Amino acid sequence: MSEAPGELTPIKPARVAQELARLSAEFRAGEIKNDMYDQRFARMIQELRARRIDGGRAEVLAALQPLVQSGEVTEKEQFRLLAQLGMK
Repeated sequence: MSEAPGELTPIKPARVAQELARLSAEFRAGEIKNDMYDQRFARMIQELRARRIDGGRAEVLAALQPLVQSGEVTEKEQFRLLAQLGMK
């Protein structure tokens, strides 16, 4: 089944986790400052809302959990992502 014109493919939970981990790593490394981090985080949320996530809260949590456990993503970042997506 092909996409209708103007319809974007939903984003996989693993991709959501990967993007959050990348953004978090750049912030922790000092490559981006707090205001740029907030802008990029907001842009990521906006894109996720527009394209939708191919899964629900459980799938997103499953993708994020290994990254939280390894320290690549903080619990605060995980909570913020879920809250801003209405998945808390």
